Amino acid sequence: MDKERAGIQSVEVGFALLEALTHSLGPLMLKELAAAAKMSAAKAHRYLVSFQRLGLVVQDSRSAHYDLGPAALRLGLAALSRLDAVRLARERLPALMQELQHTLALAVWGNHGPTIVHWEPSPQAVVANLRLGDVMPLLSSATGRCFAAYMPAEVVAPLLHAELAQASKTRHPDVPTSVQAVQALWQEVRERGSARVVDTLLPSIGAFCAPVLDASGHLVLGMTTLGSIATFDPAWGGAIEAPLRAAAVRLSYDLGYRGKL
Repeated sequence: MDKERAGIQSVEVGFALLEALTHSLGPLMLKELAAAAKMSAAKAHRYLVSFQRLGLVVQDSRSAHYDLGPAALRLGLAALSRLDAVRLARERLPALMQELQHTLALAVWGNHGPTIVHWEPSPQAVVANLRLGDVMPLLSSATGRCFAAYMPAEVVAPLLHAELAQASKTRHPDVPTSVQAVQALWQEVRERGSARVVDTLLPSIGAFCAPVLDASGHLVLGMTTLGSIATFDPAWGGAIEAPLRAAAVRLSYDLGYRGKL
């Protein structure tokens, strides 16, 4: 039983070579690959011979560089096809809620915009008239701002036009009323890696929303947290925003995203 728990060390050692190729920008020479995997070239070569037989690695006959092979591609595609972003996110929300001590929600892009599909309520009850299936506004909610910043412009445009007209009438100080102001807001969301509102959509409520991207870089869901401004830290990089954004980045990574968030 102890040996079974210990696993096969040689498999774990050899996997370092596959991991190095996964993170590289392209094919690698034997010396480069061995260095990245922290092993000698001779040792790396023995593993690579086996990986080539399995199709996990290929070697260019002209340059002698190594790269991931067709078997690695099949494994990756099979894993991606079985991922369910919402399910994976729901599994992680209870632990995140315990850390933040504020209500969490998941949203996806629906027929009418960002739509709430799951709530993880906090012991600190939030007085918010929001329900599953509610569509969040693009300009006045953290969830809407997050989606609008990452969704294709042509998808967002019809909803944005109507909201700008309404914003021009209400004139809330935290809600943009021009296309230029909107573009600046979207840019800030992308630069910070999350969206924020404070006392904007709901009185005395603060909220953050962080994007979760898939392997193609497409936004698949937003992770939102909200709470009373009496206990909710609204600071960028603070006790609420930093853990939320880190959780979204980890989930994006697990879904195959390899860019910067």
